[in-house]
Parts: sequence; structure tokens; C-alpha cells
Amino acid sequence: MTSDTPSKALHIVVPGDLATVTGGYEYARRMIDGLRRLGWTVEVLQLDASFPHPTRAALVDAERQLAALPDGSLTLIDGLALGAMPEIAHRQAQRLCLVALVHHPLALETGLSSALARQLHTSERQALAAVRHVIVTSPSTRKVLADYEVAPEHISIAEPGVDSVPPRLRQRTTEQMPLHLLCVATLTPRKDHALLLETLASLPFPWTLSCVGDATRHPETTQQLRDLIGTHQLQDRVVLHGKLSPAALDAQLDAADLFVLPTRFEGYGMAVAQALAAGLPVISTHTGSIPQLVGPDAGIIVPPGDADALRAALLAAFVPQRFNDLAAGAQRVSASLSDWSRASQRLANILAEVAARPSATVEPGVEP
Repeated sequence: MTSDTPSKALHIVVPGDLATVTGGYEYARRMIDGLRRLGWTVEVLQLDASFPHPTRAALVDAERQLAALPDGSLTLIDGLALGAMPEIAHRQAQRLCLVALVHHPLALETGLSSALARQLHTSERQALAAVRHVIVTSPSTRKVLADYEVAPEHISIAEPGVDSVPPRLRQRTTEQMPLHLLCVATLTPRKDHALLLETLASLPFPWTLSCVGDATRHPETTQQLRDLIGTHQLQDRVVLHGKLSPAALDAQLDAADLFVLPTRFEGYGMAVAQALAAGLPVISTHTGSIPQLVGPDAGIIVPPGDADALRAALLAAFVPQRFNDLAAGAQRVSASLSDWSRASQRLANILAEVAARPSATVEPGVEP
């Protein structure tokens, strides 16, 4: 960075441990690293892990940390926290330059009661009304926020990047070879591992499945999956690896033939992007940026929750010629993906533009 380039300062607010192994936290870590390489000074404010359902003590601590920031501080707040503290957001918007980072709205998490979903929708809509700008990770999330009364001109897209890895071209010559599938996702209801296991259990061809992702976040889902593995006698075909180191995950990506993610909803689809970067053909769902990432040639996209469509896609991918066509498509797509340095430069440009705007007054506790 040259000496005549002005330095930039950012406070980024995240709930829980920044080292948590999920796409959202990975995005934050990579962007923080990228911004620092670009000459930004980034301070991380860590809130209580109870968000997005904060305890009273967690809210008090969140306001204390925000109140301690200097007036005018550029402050990027993760949506997991922001959406659950609208009153604090409106109070602090009087003196801070608040920016929201929304991967996907809180109310769209799978498994919520209708009452809780309505409560989260209202809370997040009110919180978003307080911020200077909103950053989302995909065009689909930008569209969703129309239901939160956020004007399109107040939303910018900063998509994630991928690690640059030499993609390996997969080739199959016989239908008798076991197809080795990989699913990278935290074990939660939204990722729909149960649908994947039920569907795979019905297939007539040989396959194996490696599931990589935190198995502690939603114990009920983890137990459900273990029960399904036992019920269908899949102990020799399915491995729940839990969280893995980056190197171990890279090894899983390299060893796999096909990436499968039957997720119900995604803001973007970072695991799919990284699978494509490794040259893996993909079977996934029509949500987030997944259809755009995969395109028509690198995989098969099915409706979320559609067991018949998922089964048909898996059967199609088992045919050697179709598999080889999809693998070649994934190889082509891998060359078009942006790396994290380009992604962080995009975020830096957005933040700099927002910081340069004249301040706007927001009445405390009142939606503008």
C-alpha cells in the first residue's frame, strides 16, 4: 500500500467465536484477512454466542461494546446479531456508521415455528431500517430483502470467493464403480441430510458418502442421521466426519467424485462454489446463487425438498457419459470463479463508498 493512500478503519461485529466452522464465519474470516492485506485496520467485536436468540445479558454487552466505539466509526454488523437487536441498532445509528451484513434473513431458517419466524422477520426489518447500508452475499438475498422494505439502492452484493486449487478432472468408465459423494454442511435441518440419506438408501448402484460439517450445532439432527444410518444399514457407506481442518477438507474434495447438497435454503452457497473450484460436478438445489454457480453444464439442480427429483439426478449422474459431461463442465466453471482477493477488494470498495457518504440522522427506535 502506498503512503499517499488513506488508511481505512473498520469494526466488524460477530456473535460467538469467529473460528466457528460455517460458511458465514468463513466469509468473515476471509474478508477480514483480505481487508487487512489491502491496508485496512479491522477490529473484531465478539458478541455472546446466544444470538440470534440473545439473552438479556448478551444485549447489554452488545450495547456496551458498540457504545464504546468512537463517534462515526464504520461498523459492519453480522445479520445473526443485528436482526435480533433493533432497538440497539437505532440508538447506535445516531453516531455510528452502521452497515449490515446479511447472508440470509433469520426468519428463513428451517424448522422455526410460524410465530418465531414472524417475530424474527419484524425484528430484522426494524433493525435494517437503522443502518446506513446493507451488504448481501448474493443477488437472491438482495431480492428477498424487498420483503424487509430495504430499497435496492441501499443494498450491495459482495459475493464470497474460493480458494484457487488445481481442479481434477473426474472420469468414469463403468456403472459398477462406487460413486464417492461428498456433502459439506453443518448438520442442521436446513441442509436436509436426512433427505439425502433416505434417497441414497433407495438407489440400486454402489456409492459411498462422506459428510463434513459440525455435528454439535443441532444434536437432534445429528441423532436423526445416525438413526437413519442404522435403520438403512449404511454404516459401511456413510461417514459423518464432523469438522475438519482446511487440509483435511481439501483431501476430501480431491477424493470425491460428486458433490451433493440438498439444502432447503442458502444465501449464497459457498460449499458449492468451493466444490466447483476443485472440479467436482454438483447436485444441489435451486436456492441462493447455486443455480448460477453450477450453470447448465457443471451439475444438476433440483427443487429443495423434492426426493423424486433428487433421486432422478443421482441416477443420471451415475451414468458414465452423463457424469463425464458434468465433470467436464465443472472443470470449465472452476476457471471462472473469483478468488478471495477479488472478493475482499469488492467489499473494500463498498465499505469505502459508504464511509464517504454524508451522515444521515435516524430517530432512535423509529423506522425511517
